[in-house]
Order: sequence, then C-alpha cells, then structure tokens
Amino acid sequence: MSALDGSIVIIALPAIFRGIDLDPLAPHNIGFLLWMIMGYRLVQAVAVTTLGRLGDIYGRVRIYNAGFAVFTIASILLSFDPFHASGAAVWLIAWRLLQALGGSMLTGNSAAILTDAFPADRRGFALGLNQVAALAGQLTGLVLGGLLAAWDWRAVFWVNVPIGLFFTVWAYRKLRDTGERHPGRIDWWGNGLFALRLGAILIAITMGLQPYGGHTMGWTSPAVILLLSVGVASLAGFVGVEMRVAEPMVDLDLFRIRAFSAGNIAALCASLAQGGLQFVLIIWLQGIWLPLHGYDYADTPLWAGIFLLPLTIGFFISGPLTGALSDRFGARVFATIGMVLFGSSFVGLLLLPIVFPYWAFALLIALNGIGTGMFAAPNTASIMGSVPARYRGVASGMRATFQNSGTALSIGVFFSLIIVGISERLPATMSAGLQQQGVPADIATRVADLPPVTSLFSAMLGSNPIEQLLRGTGILDTLDPTQQQHLTGGEFFPQLLSGPFHQGLVIVFVASIALSLCAATASALRGPRSADGDHGVRRGVTKDLVQVPDRTV
Repeated sequence: MSALDGSIVIIALPAIFRGIDLDPLAPHNIGFLLWMIMGYRLVQAVAVTTLGRLGDIYGRVRIYNAGFAVFTIASILLSFDPFHASGAAVWLIAWRLLQALGGSMLTGNSAAILTDAFPADRRGFALGLNQVAALAGQLTGLVLGGLLAAWDWRAVFWVNVPIGLFFTVWAYRKLRDTGERHPGRIDWWGNGLFALRLGAILIAITMGLQPYGGHTMGWTSPAVILLLSVGVASLAGFVGVEMRVAEPMVDLDLFRIRAFSAGNIAALCASLAQGGLQFVLIIWLQGIWLPLHGYDYADTPLWAGIFLLPLTIGFFISGPLTGALSDRFGARVFATIGMVLFGSSFVGLLLLPIVFPYWAFALLIALNGIGTGMFAAPNTASIMGSVPARYRGVASGMRATFQNSGTALSIGVFFSLIIVGISERLPATMSAGLQQQGVPADIATRVADLPPVTSLFSAMLGSNPIEQLLRGTGILDTLDPTQQQHLTGGEFFPQLLSGPFHQGLVIVFVASIALSLCAATASALRGPRSADGDHGVRRGVTKDLVQVPDRTV
C-alpha cells in the first residue's frame, strides 16, 4: 500500500491536473507536479531511520500498526480536496506528506519485524516476499492509477481506505512483537540536519529543472546555488554530530560491518539507476510511442501502465526465488548477477529505436525486473542479517533511507539529463516543423521557445501542447483543415519530440549503466556469507560483544 502510493499518482497526474483545473503548461505549475511526486519520497527518505529507531525503543509492531492508521487518515483527507487549482495542489501535497509519514512507519519497520520473526535459514525468502510486495505495489500502481483515474481522480486515494481500515484493525489484533526493545533517545540534531540536507538538495533540484534568466534550466540561479551549498554544508555538520552524539540517528559504527556498508552502497547506486526509470519509460510511452501507434492521449496513461507489466512480471519471478536461494547460497552471487542483468537491460534499451518493436521492449524491461528482483531480496537479507538484533530497527530504517534518497535524487537527476538532451535540438526542430505546416516564422519561433521542461511534462502527462499553444496566437484558425488536423492530431508533437528525446535517453541510460556497474561492484565486495549478526560495535561506555568462531568483535 505504501509503495503503491509512490507510483499510482504518477499515472493519475493527467486526471488530477484536469480534476483540480491546473494548467500543466503554466511554468509555475511545474513545481506542483514535481512536489506531488518528490515530496512523498523526501519524507520517506528523512523519516524512516528515526521511525526504525523508535521501533527499537518502543516496539516495532507498535510503530508499524500506527503507520496503518496514519496512512489511512491521510488517504481519506486526500480524497476530499475542497480547493481549486493551485490551492487544491497545495492541499494534495500537504496530505501526501502525512501519507508518506505513515508509509515510512510501515517500511521503516517491516524488514526488522520479518528479520525478528524468521530464522536465518528462511529469512531471505521472507524478505524476498516483502520486497516483492513493495515493488509489486510500486509497479501495480502504474496500472491501477490508469484504471482508477479513468473513473475519478479521487479514486486513486479511495483505494487505500478499505485496505487501510481493515489492516489497521487486523494488525492491532493479530500482529505480535517478537523483537528486542532497547530504551534510548532520539537524535534530534542529526534528524534536523539530515532533513535540512536532503530537503535543500531536493528543493534545489526542483528549482533547477525550471527556466531561469533566459536559460533552459535554473542551475545558475543564486537560490539554487545557495540551497545546494546548504545541503553540502549540512552534510558535513550531520557527520560531525553523528560522530559525537551518544545515540545517533545513523549509527556510523554499523558501516564497519562490511556486508552492511557494501549492501547499502549497492542499494543506493541501484536506486539512483532505477528511481527515475519509471518516469523516463512513461514519457517514452505516453508522449511518443503510444500516440504514434494510434492511441488517444486520454487513454495513454492506462495503456502505459499495461505495457509496463513485463517489468512487474520479471520481478515477481525472480524476487521470491532468489530470496529463497540466497538463504542457502548467500547473497553475494545473486545480488551481483542481478545488477549485471539490470545494467544489461539498459544497454538493450539504449540500442532500441525510439519507435521500437514492442516485443523487444517487453523483453528488456522484463530483464530489468528480473535483475532488480535478483538483487533486492538477497541484498536486503544480507544487510538485515549482518547487524545484531538490537539494531535491526535502525538498520532497516537506514536501508530504506539509502533507497528512498537514491530514488528521490534519481528523479531530479534523470529529468535534468533528459532536459539537457532535448534542449539542444527541440526548439529548432519544433520551429521548422511548425513552419512546414504553414505557421508564420515569428509565431513558430515564439512557440518553439517554450521551455523544454514544459514539453517534457506535457509528454509525461499524456497531452499535446501544440493545440493549446497555437490557440493563444489565433493562427490555428487561419490554417486549412488538413494542417489544423495534422498539428492537433496524435502524431505531429510525438514526431517532433522523438529525435531530441532519444538524445536525452542516451545520456540517461549511459548514466544508469555506470551506476549499475557501481552497484554490482559494491555487491561483489560485500565479502563471504557471515553468521547472523556476527558483527557490530557500539560507541560509548558499553559495547556489544558478539562471540564468533575466529574472533570477538
């Protein structure tokens, strides 16, 4: 449920924008679109470690159960948006942040609860199912969002309510806490600095994607430079605090455990490589491939989710299977091979033409899903099994923080790379295409000067901006019917966008291949399989002394 809501809004955004009457082409509305997506990721990245720590202190099941209630309340409030246009968008963003907090209470403790409940020789399979549930929710949201948005945009939030109500009651009645509790304190300074760092960077990315001072993007804006500087400075402050505080938010001593540090580095690289992939594939399908194959713009969100199903199926096949096998043979081989396959899928996508044969696309995204499944479950089991029992809550939160931070940053980075790619060719291509259809050169040039980010988000929202842009000039009514039909039909804008977009795809997929190799390398360096919790040191007066055959840590 938590993962589903991270993606269901992506597909439903066209219906949401229409439902609240928000113009997707208005430059100032791009920020609303970004924060509907990235705000959820920001809260999850910031909150999960602290909520995992609270689980260690007060009980993981107690925090987990409360997450169901918070998530359900937020879903109800989201579906009753009383405002209009920008006010409605602010309402949705605000309650999405609360919803993300409830989701963080779930995801920050679920892996720790399973690790407590299952013995080491069954833990990989259990965590594999957990990872399948998470990614299945994320990918199923792409299809479900299209189906529900076709009925009513509010339905994408209603769907959580009966599930949330039922499992809130079920969890309080049935779920039992089998883990250890260790009283402690919350690291408020560390939490504040971490939130400041990630928040400043994500706000800077959001502003950097928008035009500034005649530039395609706003990376030269003083505000963006200041926010990025604050993000870097607060990172240094965060590390300093965590090294001195008695009970840190991020226990840096855990990174002395080789399997823990290698697994989290691999997870960060993998999420950076994959986090923005959904958006790229959705833009590719909704904005170009589906319209060029005769699909109406109103239907492209639903069909984009359907055509991405092989990605889900690949993960469903490999996730539980490799999770179970990793219980017997260890995580390193499966996780490393998974990342190699994952990177190989990007090589294949890089070689596809922009108007591809679907069978080839389906095979490649299925390979991407298989590689992700081979990596996710064994890597999670390796991370969780490497720490002493008392640190499982904070370890689960740290793992989720790396993953969510990578995903949130990946979205901004992927968008930036795509915009860099299309900005070089799109204006000239659009101007020439409009003039070929009888649009005067001065109007064609003015329309072509539309910021590339606006064209990119139009494609993501499954809309054709040409008709709206030309309606404002009055020139559309002066053209003959054939020219009008061609300009406002389903092929003109996708054909204009396809060449520049492919140039952006090349940049994005090369970056993903490099990150996949980094993840595979880190995974291979995690070391041989170790006993459950056979490492771990703690700063301060007390230390956890764990006896293992060859040494005492």
